[in-house]
Amino acid sequence: MANIPQLLVHNPDDNVGVVVVEGLKAGTEMLCVVTHDNSDFRLTAKADIPIGHKVALKDLKAGDTVIKYGEDIGKMVGGAGTGEHVHTHNLKTKRW
Repeated sequence: MANIPQLLVHNPDDNVGVVVVEGLKAGTEMLCVVTHDNSDFRLTAKADIPIGHKVALKDLKAGDTVIKYGEDIGKMVGGAGTGEHVHTHNLKTKRW
């Protein structure tokens, strides 16, 4: 699985990426691909993270805006360090 991306980042401005493999385990050094320009980087998962869920690309704290697809998708209501799980437990939409 060394050359198969485990995380996709859609825009260079994003601060989260999306897990695209089943069974991602804490401690995995993920191959992360930026779809905008097909560049890649490595990031270690700090938790088991389900497919389709987000991973923090940098340290995020409560109140920070989360950017995915180059768009504001909500705000952090709890923290997540680099490589940690970002989902409904620490991210909420700003709509309500």
